[in-house]
Amino acid sequence: MNLFPFLKKKDFFTADEKHRIVEAIGQAEKQTSGEIRVYVESRCRFVDPLDRAAEVFFGLKMNETEQRNAVLVYVAMKDRQLALMGDKGIHEKVGDVFWDEKVKIILSHFGKENYADGIVRIITEISEALRVHFPYDGDTDKNELPDDIVFGR
Repeated sequence: MNLFPFLKKKDFFTADEKHRIVEAIGQAEKQTSGEIRVYVESRCRFVDPLDRAAEVFFGLKMNETEQRNAVLVYVAMKDRQLALMGDKGIHEKVGDVFWDEKVKIILSHFGKENYADGIVRIITEISEALRVHFPYDGDTDKNELPDDIVFGR
């Protein structure tokens, strides 16, 4: 879903890289009731990418999951900025140190211009925490949010 359908979708990733990212989200969500979204755009409209991530998070209605366990991976490619935002449920379980560690991991990949690899790795890392705190229950769990990559401007 493109929040801005009148804007051209950017080709930040190859078709294979897009597939790997979406596949990582799907695999992660088979192990947890948590939800992971990836939002990629060219430029961050705010000085602090966490502010932009919050705007995107609420715009995508990620705060409306039943267990408040959604996580957004926000990336502004040309500005080389990123943010991870977890909803109340998961944030209360893992805390600030967890997010800071994950940002360092993704930055190590981005520093080598391995953007897709960094995103796949961070999805896997986040899914582990979600699995521990919000395990999948085949009888009650449903996919509350789409698994596709959302491309902004």
